[in-house]
Amino acid sequence: MTTWNQLKYRFELLNIAERLIVINVLCFVFPFLLNTIFFLFQLSFEGFMAWFQLSPYWGLLLFRPWSLITYSFLHSGFFHLFWNMLFLYYAGLFFLNLLPAKTFLNTYFLGVLTGGLVFILSYSIFPAFAGLRPAMVGASAGVMAVFVFSATYTPNQAIRLLFFTLKLKHLAIAYVLLDVIQIPYGNAGGHLAHIGGAVLGYTYARELQKGRDLGSGFEKLWTAFFGLFKTSKPLKTVYRSTTTRPKKPRRSTADQDRIDAILDKISASGYDSLSKEEKELLFRAGRDNEA
Repeated sequence: MTTWNQLKYRFELLNIAERLIVINVLCFVFPFLLNTIFFLFQLSFEGFMAWFQLSPYWGLLLFRPWSLITYSFLHSGFFHLFWNMLFLYYAGLFFLNLLPAKTFLNTYFLGVLTGGLVFILSYSIFPAFAGLRPAMVGASAGVMAVFVFSATYTPNQAIRLLFFTLKLKHLAIAYVLLDVIQIPYGNAGGHLAHIGGAVLGYTYARELQKGRDLGSGFEKLWTAFFGLFKTSKPLKTVYRSTTTRPKKPRRSTADQDRIDAILDKISASGYDSLSKEEKELLFRAGRDNEA
């Protein structure tokens, strides 16, 4: 197996949150290499990167609509990247323990989009931003969306911090309030974007609990977009096998009813309220749903 195939294999073993972390790290390292090429040819590296950062000008957004997504893959420094990715890793663990990868992607990128739009709208509305037009980078809005979604979906999940235990909902409230308090002290647009992502995460979780998936339309959009880049493989002649392949057993109605009851119990009392048997049943159901 070649080195490239080994890396590809290891990447495919990661969950979706870990894959996003790898992509963000690569997007942080690659510009340093690209900057060397721009320097040698005396080209404007800052001007090039501006095409992928999110500007607060509505006019620029019309010419750079992709920047509503690409800004989230850029970071201003190592610690900006480190804390965002650390937060994303743990928020992803909670999220993916309950819901599929597609719902995670919907939440994350809808949080990125909402945070970006709140950022641009803030510079058009609030007098405090008059004359200021800094670009925004960072994955914080998407990370906040995932974290607040998890805290809304399983509010009573216990989190151990040093010598005391907090419920997930209390930690989420603390993070949102911290963003609100920090607005006057710098990076105001960024903190407002975080709040936008948090509102998206909360709304998405509440609506999903009612049976309405706010991300279904967005999911169809991005799956259709990536489907454009898939190459169709030539048809091969297939011969009927003489051996009988065992069929995968379908989940019974009784098992599905138990799983629904477990999910309702998580929403009401948190994941820790489940018995060992209930956790094992939920884990097996998640494995059965994997494609």
